[in-house]
Amino acid sequence: MTIRSAQPAFVFVIAAVLLGACAASAQTVVRPGFNVFSVAQDVEIGKQSATQVDHQIPMLSDAMAQQYVSALGARLAAQAPGPKFAYQFKVANLSELNAFALPGGFIYVHRGLLQQVHSEGELAGVLAHEIAHVALRHPTNQASKAYLAQTGLGVLGGLLGSGRSSTSQVVNAIGGFGMNTLFLKFSRSAESQADIVGSQIMSKAGYDPIEMANFFAYMGQQAGSNPSQVARFLSDHPAPADREARVRQEASLIGSARRTSPIGTLVAVQRRLGKIAPVPTATQLAQNPPPTGTSTVPTIESPSTRFRTFQQRDGSFSIDQPDNWSASEAPDGYGVTILPRGGIETNSRGQENIQYGVIINHFVPFDGSVGSHFIDPQSSVYGTSNLEQAMSDLVRQIRQANPYLDRVDGSDFRTIVAGAPSIDARLAGRSPQTGRDEQVTIVGRELADGHIVYLLLISPANEVGALQQTFDHMVHSLRINERIAHN
Repeated sequence: MTIRSAQPAFVFVIAAVLLGACAASAQTVVRPGFNVFSVAQDVEIGKQSATQVDHQIPMLSDAMAQQYVSALGARLAAQAPGPKFAYQFKVANLSELNAFALPGGFIYVHRGLLQQVHSEGELAGVLAHEIAHVALRHPTNQASKAYLAQTGLGVLGGLLGSGRSSTSQVVNAIGGFGMNTLFLKFSRSAESQADIVGSQIMSKAGYDPIEMANFFAYMGQQAGSNPSQVARFLSDHPAPADREARVRQEASLIGSARRTSPIGTLVAVQRRLGKIAPVPTATQLAQNPPPTGTSTVPTIESPSTRFRTFQQRDGSFSIDQPDNWSASEAPDGYGVTILPRGGIETNSRGQENIQYGVIINHFVPFDGSVGSHFIDPQSSVYGTSNLEQAMSDLVRQIRQANPYLDRVDGSDFRTIVAGAPSIDARLAGRSPQTGRDEQVTIVGRELADGHIVYLLLISPANEVGALQQTFDHMVHSLRINERIAHN
C-alpha cells in the first residue's frame, strides 16, 4: 500500500493516543501510543544504537561525574512507569545544554548541561523527562509510525517479529540505528507527555517538579542571550515557555509530596569539570571530525592506585608516582619526566611527543637572578606578585614553543602546594603533530627567592577525567626542600 493510502489509518491510530487530565485534584493520566515493536526489541534497538552513538560522539571520562549522574538517574528510574528497563546513564563530552534518550533505557546528558544546571532538582527534571520518553516508548512509537507509512496496514496485524522481518531490517528501512532522528526528535504531544510523566517521576522520587519548570525558564533566557548553547535543544523541543507553564500546571495537580535529600555532589562535579579542557558542540564535532590519519591514540594501562616516591637526585624535591609509571631524570639539572608505558608517541618524521605524563622542573622567570623582583615587560596576565609574574612568563614561554595551545578561560586557580602559594593554569588545543586535542595543566609553586617549581600534567583532552585522580595525588604529594640550591 502506498504512503498516501496508509494515511487515513495512520491518522486513526494517532488519534487513539489518549492524553487527558483527570479532575483538578488528580494528576494527568498519560497513555502511550501504538507500537509494533516488543519491549525486548526496544532493548535490542537501544543497545545497537548506543554502540554506534558511543563511537560517534565523545564520552566524558570522569568517574565522579559519571557516578553522580548514574546515581541520580537510578533514583528517578526506580519511579518510572511502564516496562522495567535496565536504565543506563552516560555523560557526553559536548558543550551544549542538551540530553537525549534511546529506546530501551539508554540516556545521555551533555557535559554542558551538567555544568550549567543550578540545582540537583533541575538536573533531575532533565533526566526524568528523558526517562519518561523511554518509559512511554516514544522512540519506537515514532519508528512504528514511520514503518506503518512505508508498509501499510499489514504491519498492524503483527507481521513485525513473526519471522518475515527482523528488527534490524525494519530499523534500517526507516533510517538505521545510532542517532536516528526518529529516536531523538518527538512531536509536541510526545514532549508534553514526557514533561507530564517526568514531573510525576520527580515527585515520586522526592524532587519538586517546579525545578523542571525553573530549568525551562533558564533555557528561555539562554535562547535570548546565548542561542548557540541551546540551539540543538530548541531544534528538538517545543518552546521552553509553553513547557514551563504546563509543568507548573502539573505540579499543582500533583500537590505536595515527600522531599528527599540530594545526592549532594553537583557543586563538586561542576567544579571538577571546570578544570577540564573545553569541548566542542555536536555541530562542531560533525563539521570537524577527528583526523583519520595513521596516527592513533597510544594505549596505556590504567595508572596504578599504588604509589612509590621519586626522590630528585640532589634532594630538592620528592613526589609520588604510580608504581607502573617510570621516571626519567635529566642528565644534569633539576628536571624529571614521569610517564606511563606508551606515554611517548613517535610520529612519521621521528619526532617524539609526550601524550601522557608529568614533567617537574625549576623555572627562573625573565632570565632573572636569585633574589630579584620580577616585572613582566609585557604585562602579567595573573597579577603583580612574584608568583603571578613568574607564572605569566612561564605560560608565555610554553605557548611560544607550542602555539597551538591556548589558555582555557576561567580555569586559573590559586591554591597551596607543598605548603606554599601556587597557581593552577590550563592550556588546551589540537596538536599539529597528532591531530588530537590535548590539555596541559601547569601548576606553579612559589620558592622563597621568587623562582617557581612547576609541574606539567599532560594528557589527551578526552582522557583528563580518567587521569585526574592520579594527577591530583601527585600534585598533593610534592615535597620541596627549600634549603637545597636550585639555581
